Amino acid sequence: MDIISTVYHSGFGHTQKQAEAVHEALSSIEGLEANLLALSPEGELSEAEWEQLDGSDAIIFGSPTYMGMVSWQFKKFVDASSKRWASQTWKDKIAAGFTNSASMNGDKLSTLHYMFTSAMQHSMVWVGTGMMPANSKAAEGNDINYLASFSGLMAQSPYDASPEDLETAKLFAQRVAELTKRWNS
Repeated sequence: MDIISTVYHSGFGHTQKQAEAVHEALSSIEGLEANLLALSPEGELSEAEWEQLDGSDAIIFGSPTYMGMVSWQFKKFVDASSKRWASQTWKDKIAAGFTNSASMNGDKLSTLHYMFTSAMQHSMVWVGTGMMPANSKAAEGNDINYLASFSGLMAQSPYDASPEDLETAKLFAQRVAELTKRWNS
């Protein structure tokens, strides 16, 4: 049985909605164990949660984009993963990431690049969205891959509303699961 863990920080609940959509899709896949791990408000995990990540075949990272970067809580989590880096505990695990910000652009790609770089330092294998963009004139916020991201999952989350693009989150989770299964075969 493959194990995929989603670890995220959410400041205002928008990233949590993305994480829950990812987790919902993963939980619906037969023969897959899905874990959903929320960082504490201080950016920490329990030792049991760290062990869940260590035992996972894939880790999906999630953070809001604040000021063109991951939240400080997520950065603290990544910094705390240095023991795993030193022992290469996460080597050859599948990795993927998601983010959102209130604005259409919000420099979300910087956040995904940070996650990608961290995953590469852990010797993980990064998975992008594998989705074509919704790039027609008639495209709307609920269309699949509305923000045309290939590096990882992106969503726009106005400060006064939930992210719209949650169906893309579910499809993204399915892709990570399919590639994890293929990688482990």
